Amino acid sequence: MYSILKSEFLLLAALLAGVLGFLGEHSLLGGGRLLALGGAAVLVGAIVLASMRVAHHAEVLAAKVGDPYGTMILTLSAVLVEVIILAILMSKEASPTLVRDTIYSAVMLDINGILGLAALLGGIKHGEQPYNDDSSRTYSVMILTAMGISMVVPEFIPQAKWHFYSGFTIIAMVTLYAVFLRMQVGAHSYFFSYSYPKTRPKTDEAPARDEPVLGSILILVVGVVIIGALAEIMSVLLTAGLKGTGAPPIVAAIVVATISASPEIMTALRAALANRMQAVVNIALGASLSTVILTVPVMEAIALYTGQPFVMAMTPVQTVMMAITLIVAAINLNDGETNAIEGMTHFVLFATFIMLSALGL
Repeated sequence: MYSILKSEFLLLAALLAGVLGFLGEHSLLGGGRLLALGGAAVLVGAIVLASMRVAHHAEVLAAKVGDPYGTMILTLSAVLVEVIILAILMSKEASPTLVRDTIYSAVMLDINGILGLAALLGGIKHGEQPYNDDSSRTYSVMILTAMGISMVVPEFIPQAKWHFYSGFTIIAMVTLYAVFLRMQVGAHSYFFSYSYPKTRPKTDEAPARDEPVLGSILILVVGVVIIGALAEIMSVLLTAGLKGTGAPPIVAAIVVATISASPEIMTALRAALANRMQAVVNIALGASLSTVILTVPVMEAIALYTGQPFVMAMTPVQTVMMAITLIVAAINLNDGETNAIEGMTHFVLFATFIMLSALGL
């Protein structure tokens, strides 16, 4: 028992932060904007700590089953965290563009931030890094299709007919993911794996292969519950802290996207520095696809059920940035190797996204 408590110190710290946040919520809200933002920042840090433990146990399960199942477990756990936080924020009368901005921010962070930085650092250390280009092409066309259906076409749908198209979007996303999942774990599973040389050092292996599977599953579930509780308190403090500041609405979306992607960032960087670019491609593109194709139907269903205002169509600036990102990704990820130059192009696009967000665009 002591060894478990010791290994789950970060999760316990997150739980303690949640308890303190719950007990001191009214005091933080009554203490003014800065105190509310400070409390929200502490809780965001606690959510990140809990997310890291969730990601660790997802990695343990991933190590047991191997790719593509392993990466799928990791990305699905991140998307689950994102959906929970978004659902809680939506219940607090958040901006009607919150879901759209979060999905957009997540794709920018995954493809341009995570993949860009990983390819840049991995390229500096190892030069050209190989991977299976079937995976990148499959992910790219799926992301383009899903985002086109759910976040570009809605711009042309009359408001009076939005409910009909929203229902169609839910069915389309679920169907796309069901077929994709069947292919990913079945006939085309080899698209998402790469055979590395057997001389690869043992340090490149996924961590904690000897940890019990049942224990990892239980702690993963507990971690998700703790994240939900922390998100509930954080959303109240963040909304109160940002109210009246003039901060761009996308700030809350970036916070949610960063929280859900934080464990993936460390996993992808470790994989890139260990010269395992296939894992990076699976994580970055798989997380982007899962964010779009799973978050959209869940959030649209919630919006239809509750009748909340809901905007999914991207702004012109967001559409242009997304188009540039997917075109650059299609060019860079078409030859089965990444390098530092390709990584730098994506990372500059990520910096552009941050700049545009700071300008409120």
